[in-house]
Amino acid sequence: MEYNLTIKDLPKEERPREKLCKFGTKAMSTAELLALIIRTGSQSDTAIELANKLLTHTGGLKFINNLSVEELQEIKGIGVAKAAQINATVELGRRIRLANQETKEVITSPQDVANLLLAKLSFLEKEHFVVLLLNTKNEIISIEDISVGSLSNSIVHPREVFKPAIKRSSAAMILAHNHPSGNPEPSNEDIKVTNRIKRAGKIIGIEILDHLIIGNKDYISLKERGHFK
Repeated sequence: MEYNLTIKDLPKEERPREKLCKFGTKAMSTAELLALIIRTGSQSDTAIELANKLLTHTGGLKFINNLSVEELQEIKGIGVAKAAQINATVELGRRIRLANQETKEVITSPQDVANLLLAKLSFLEKEHFVVLLLNTKNEIISIEDISVGSLSNSIVHPREVFKPAIKRSSAAMILAHNHPSGNPEPSNEDIKVTNRIKRAGKIIGIEILDHLIIGNKDYISLKERGHFK
């Protein structure tokens, strides 16, 4: 009877999946990461042993990158399913690398922010609060929707504002929201909430560069208006 050894046959503390969940990917060896992709071993090898054989046979990760599904199947224990999984993972890694190399838009002024958000936020019937996440070069990492509704301390809580910024390791943020009335003049509540978030940013270490209020066709920068404390 054929019996395929799997990662589950290993002691729990040696299983790659459990190790990854407990310590993260950086604590994993290349063979262990590859074993998670392969998932199961062969009749004679566990997934980790098969991963080590694959690395030895190909000469390392940089050579796996160039192997086709057919070439991977030449390695004993690697069938079409495992070969396809490896090939797909390599291609996905390549696409992620290319995506990270794409030119990011740089914010140099409130007008740059307005150019991005006027079409998104103008003429909405409810207030939408968004944040622009920036890296150390003021390049946009992403634009995140935080809340919908009247701007207030209860709706725009610093916890929710900074959650995506912390997750994406942002260096700075720009706040923005629209006024459904079309008039971008800031209210006392706008200024109060802005400075509350700005103070929280100083504690966390993420700088709030500005807060734009978007009207139907124009905007106001609270920083330019001198409302930042």
